[in-house]
Amino acid sequence: MTEIHGDDRRFPPALADLARVGVDYADGEGIDFEPYDAFSSAEETTHWLRQWTGNPELDGDAYRFFGQDGTGGTAALWYARPGRPLAEQPVVFLGSEGERGVIAGSLSDFLWVLADGVGPLEVVQFGDTGPRPNAAPLTDLATRHATTPRRPAATIVTEAQAEFPAFSDHIDALCR
Repeated sequence: MTEIHGDDRRFPPALADLARVGVDYADGEGIDFEPYDAFSSAEETTHWLRQWTGNPELDGDAYRFFGQDGTGGTAALWYARPGRPLAEQPVVFLGSEGERGVIAGSLSDFLWVLADGVGPLEVVQFGDTGPRPNAAPLTDLATRHATTPRRPAATIVTEAQAEFPAFSDHIDALCR
């Protein structure tokens, strides 16, 4: 079982604002991402991960799902840095067809990825790191909440994937 801070189910203000702002899909030209207004419950997370991995013994303690794409793939904060706050954990994506990948090294960096007009599905499934125009509301959101400097999505994704190169192997080890 993964040990996580006591505030691990409290939805960060940045994600609450993201849910209020929303993400514009724009008929396939935008970001395919639907933010939640709260983390999935521990039970929902465990159920989803057990179904996705085929592992009935797995619990969802290491993940906080906070949004999905149109096919049901999910974005999550992954508790990979013990002792660090939830907002400093990496953002990962588990796609509906087995795709998986690290998107950003922190929630703050994830906001900058969205501000570049790129979502989790686009990064993991298509290797697309944009940028795309017309992400002004997401840029405003990142400007208000981000604690890391703005960098291009491609840089953020590359840095995060370099920091967590074994994420896919980690997921493979969970699968049955």
